[in-house]
Amino acid sequence: MNKRVNILQLEPESYKAMSGLEQYVTNSGIDKLHYELIKLRASQINGCAYCLDMHSRDARKLGETEQRIYVLSAWRETDFFTPEEQAILTLTEEVTNISHGGVSDQTYQQAAAFFDEHYLAKIIMAITVINAWNRIAISTHMKPKKVE
Repeated sequence: MNKRVNILQLEPESYKAMSGLEQYVTNSGIDKLHYELIKLRASQINGCAYCLDMHSRDARKLGETEQRIYVLSAWRETDFFTPEEQAILTLTEEVTNISHGGVSDQTYQQAAAFFDEHYLAKIIMAITVINAWNRIAISTHMKPKKVE
């Protein structure tokens, strides 16, 4: 695999800006497990191994079960996720796949039934941030380190 740019080394101010967005979401009051589910589901859709590795570990540290992590890509086929989490996952999928028709009114209303406008805004920002990180990691070929 050809070497790609290391944005952190070459343009540290860009990482500082991205880290600022990350810190905003992390400190916004969004539930930490909700945020990890968002990160994992968006990273699955985007095919970002680096982020999947990192955020599956982070989710486990927060108490997320291995079983829920394993089935997350097929979450609709289980009853492992609460209705609130299902609304978050649906919104995550539609925002991540925004070019496939945007976010439907049904999906937005489903999420709005569970969350106030402030929390909904935080969810959308969380989805936006992980999608940006996925694009950075994938385009620069960031790879997870193999654990022995």
